[in-house]
Amino acid sequence: MSTATPAPDADNAHDGGASSPAMHERVLEAVGSAIASGSLPPGSRLTLEGLQQEYGISRTVARDSMKVLESMNLVYSRRRVGIVVQERRLWNVFDPKLVRWRLGSVRRDIQYSSLTELRIAVEPIAAAGAARRASAAERARLVFLAAELRRLGEAGELEAFLAVDIEFHCLLLESCGNEMFTALEGMVAEVLTSRTKQGLMPFKPRPEALQAHEDAAAAVARGDAVGAETAVHHILDEVRNAMGLH
Repeated sequence: MSTATPAPDADNAHDGGASSPAMHERVLEAVGSAIASGSLPPGSRLTLEGLQQEYGISRTVARDSMKVLESMNLVYSRRRVGIVVQERRLWNVFDPKLVRWRLGSVRRDIQYSSLTELRIAVEPIAAAGAARRASAAERARLVFLAAELRRLGEAGELEAFLAVDIEFHCLLLESCGNEMFTALEGMVAEVLTSRTKQGLMPFKPRPEALQAHEDAAAAVARGDAVGAETAVHHILDEVRNAMGLH
C-alpha cells in the first residue's frame, strides 16, 4: 500500500465528495479486508498521506477510517512510525465487521470452523436459558419464526429464510437472560449472512435442520431447558456437517 506524501494542497483538493460517509466506508472496507485476509500482515506500516494518495481521500477520511480500525485493535498508531497493523492475537475478533471481512477472505474455512465451535459452545446454553427465562411473547415469537423457516425453506426462498433465521437465533440470544451471550448477536448474524451470500446454503435447507429449529422453539415454549439445548445442538451439528467442518 502506498505511503508516498502528496502535494501540500492535496488534502484540500479532496475535501468535497471524498469526505462522504460512502468514501469513509469504502476505505474502511478496503483496508480492513486487506488486514483480515493477511494482504497487510502484522507489522505493516501505513501513513495518512499514503492512504490519501492511494484512495483519493481527505486527511479527515483517512484519519477517521484508521480510528475505527484502531478501535477494533487491528492497527495502532506510533509517533514517528505511523499506523502499524496489530498482531492477530490482539484483534477484537468478535467485532461483526471483522467477522465479515474474515469470512470474505481466503481464510474463510478457518473462520467458519472457529465461529461454529463458538456457536456450539454458546447457543445451546442460551436456548436452555431462554426456556427458563423468555417472556410469553418471546416464546410465541420463536414458535412463529420456526414455522416461517419451515415455510420459506421448503419454498426455496433463501433471502427471506436468511432474515428469519437471523431473527430466530438472535432472539434465542436475547431471551436467554445472559447479556454476554446477547452481545454475540452481531457475530451470529454475520455468520448466517455470509453462509448464504457465499452460496454455502443448499437451495432448500435440509429437513432435519428445519425440524431442529421447530423442536428448539417448541422446547423453549414449554419451558423444557434440556430439550431446547439438545435441539440447538442438533441445529449446529447439522451446520458443521453440511460445511465439512471438523
